[in-house]
Amino acid sequence: MNSLLGQFDVSEDRLRRIVTDTIEGADDGELFLEYSESEALMFDNGRLKTANFSTDQGFGLRAVAGEASGYAHSSELSEAALLRASDAVSTVKSGYSGVLAAAPPRTNRHLYSDENPIASPGFEAKAKLLQEIDAWLRSSDSRVRQVTASLACSWQHVEILRADGQLVRDIRPLVRVNVSVMVGEGDRQETGTYGMGGRKGFGEFLVEDSWKRAAGEALRQALVNLEAIPAPAGTFDIVLSSGWPGVMLHEAVGHGLEGDFNRKKTSAFAGLMGQQVAAKGVTVVDDGTIAERRGSLSVDDEGTPTNRTVLIDDGKLVGYMQDRQNARLMGMGATGNGRRESYAHQPMPRMTNTYMTAGDMEPAEIIASVKNGVYAVSFGGGQVDITSGKFVFGCTEAYMIEDGKITQPIKGAMLIGNGPDAMHRVTMVGNDMKLDTGIGMCGKAGQGVPVGVGQPHLRMNQMTIGGTRV
Repeated sequence: MNSLLGQFDVSEDRLRRIVTDTIEGADDGELFLEYSESEALMFDNGRLKTANFSTDQGFGLRAVAGEASGYAHSSELSEAALLRASDAVSTVKSGYSGVLAAAPPRTNRHLYSDENPIASPGFEAKAKLLQEIDAWLRSSDSRVRQVTASLACSWQHVEILRADGQLVRDIRPLVRVNVSVMVGEGDRQETGTYGMGGRKGFGEFLVEDSWKRAAGEALRQALVNLEAIPAPAGTFDIVLSSGWPGVMLHEAVGHGLEGDFNRKKTSAFAGLMGQQVAAKGVTVVDDGTIAERRGSLSVDDEGTPTNRTVLIDDGKLVGYMQDRQNARLMGMGATGNGRRESYAHQPMPRMTNTYMTAGDMEPAEIIASVKNGVYAVSFGGGQVDITSGKFVFGCTEAYMIEDGKITQPIKGAMLIGNGPDAMHRVTMVGNDMKLDTGIGMCGKAGQGVPVGVGQPHLRMNQMTIGGTRV
């Protein structure tokens, strides 16, 4: 695609002058340009229920002065719209005389291709595939009552023009495949889900072996839940599986380690830098540099190259995730975590791929060490309070552990705790760290961005489980 700067009705030199004049006298700022395409198809209850295609483009202009920032955006790429935005944004500099912060370092790194996943396969082939998934699942087990299968993809082209004239470009593909199955016997119905995706084309996800594996996993989980008994309530030693259960780490710990919450001292981790905030052996990393992962970015939405940032090292708090503004105000370095949902939003510190690194225990050893506990394989929705660190997560697949063996599946289990406290309850860390399958989405302050999570198997002692039986 041609340069987004070239879509304006004035010369690039004129655009650069407007941006420079807008930000001059402030600490930081940029012109963020975006063009995006997105497509989504959903096959539900035996028919193609929805099919959407959309395009969007626009700019966001920002000036940052101390703790304040001025921001304006428009879907109109014109000099007139940019000048109106400049007038609005410039008010943040009233009475302020700042020194422009150094520009982010440059990089030629590309963590994903420029391929537009909307182009291939075509619409008819995608619709046919969803129909095949539906038919395959219904023929696999007579207890299947409903199937929902969806494909979603997007292609985003961004350009970031900074006051010093530096121009950063990034083209970001993203795909996701989701399958949900409802099974039933008599009056009882249960569901199972599975998803996969990443920053790449659909290629590897839509081959028969791949989609059948995804559909089969959704069906397996649904059938497990069909046999599940109500979860007990009480205090138990728990084992978390590897991969997607890292969403608990993301919510209970990750958000609390974002720079803005710590600068404002609203995080449960505020003021604890260098202190032991987790059990020894617990190391937590945010890494936006993993090729083709859902949460990865070659550069963040301020033009800073992403990094592998160690947040907790052997239980000690050693780092925060930072955008440029909060890093500067805290006297720290930007980590490439300045992210925004679109040109209509300001950037803020956000996670990329956040995970706990591997330990040295075999998963089987961890499970065998528990006399009476709960094995949580997959989580659904969860909530966390950043200030207190308290969280609640619902388990979508879980089992009892009795005398070191996995036994009865349970339903309705809720994991309840406090992030910093829970990290001190980790007593065993597995050697099987893996990332999720590429389905994470994170919300913060009304903005949603794609993320990755991960962890190895973990044992956590004496955690509270909310259930339906005592």
